[in-house]
Amino acid sequence: MKFIFNPDIRDPKLNLAVEEYILKHLNVEHEDYFLFYINGPSIIIGKNQNTSEEVNLKYIEENGIDVVRRLSGGGAVYHDEGNLNFSFITKDDGNSFNNYKKFTQPIVDALKQLGVEAELTGRNDIQVGERKISGNAQFTTRGRMFSHGTLMFNSNIEEVVNSLNVSEEKMRSKGIKSVRSRVANITEFLEEEMAMERFVEALLHSIYDGQEPERYVLRDEDWEIVQDISKERYANWDWNFGKSPKFDVESKRRFPIGTIDVRLNVNKGTITEAKIYGDFFGVGDIHDVEQVLVGTRFERGAIREQLSQLDVKHYFGNVELEELVDLIS
Repeated sequence: MKFIFNPDIRDPKLNLAVEEYILKHLNVEHEDYFLFYINGPSIIIGKNQNTSEEVNLKYIEENGIDVVRRLSGGGAVYHDEGNLNFSFITKDDGNSFNNYKKFTQPIVDALKQLGVEAELTGRNDIQVGERKISGNAQFTTRGRMFSHGTLMFNSNIEEVVNSLNVSEEKMRSKGIKSVRSRVANITEFLEEEMAMERFVEALLHSIYDGQEPERYVLRDEDWEIVQDISKERYANWDWNFGKSPKFDVESKRRFPIGTIDVRLNVNKGTITEAKIYGDFFGVGDIHDVEQVLVGTRFERGAIREQLSQLDVKHYFGNVELEELVDLIS
């Protein structure tokens, strides 16, 4: 498993472009890759989220905080120089997507060697006791996938609180009163103080069993493609924010797999526009579901008939067709 780390790059638009480049352009058929990256102050939005409702727009504009949408699903997270991000980039063997334990266990084991009693909990979190130190998400395409996550080493938790709009429904579902009481930095649980550089070394020592990792250093020709990806996707306003018109019908519900938020414009009883947001984890492109709904009568039977053409679990995770029909109609 080759290791990639560009510690001097703190631009989230570039770091996410590097991850996408590895996924789509390097040979993952015969080689796995392990990536570390550190971003400057930024909000990283899940692929299916409504950016304007997830972030405190006034605060991030006043404080120069970047907002960048990632390829994977899940919820919005705050990054800064005290947050270490990791990504396992591999061939999708058909059994690894949604298997978070496979990819988080090496991280959990490394943390335990540092005296941090971490464990994978819920859908995709690493916690110490009741407090979250890491969130994880996955993405798959054309037989390749990555599983990536955050490690809140010494992040500014006040900025997490200030920058994000976390729904009360989500907090209630976790039985907690505030983001501040929910999240924690890894430094709070370490047996001895250490800098980020030492933390990185300790993780690598554990993950690579004490061996020096084989590194892949991006070449000039690699960087040319990375820059193109960054410009075309991650620096693109339409990708990061998108246009969100007003809708006639809004239906939102939190399921065990996450929140699904459906917005519809209806004209003369027919759905003319559909948009689906949420922090769910699915394989398929949610645009497929939106397109199926457009042109459908806004009536339960017609909506069920259209959605039955699709495998809804492919797009949302473990949600039944009837649950989705109930939400929409």
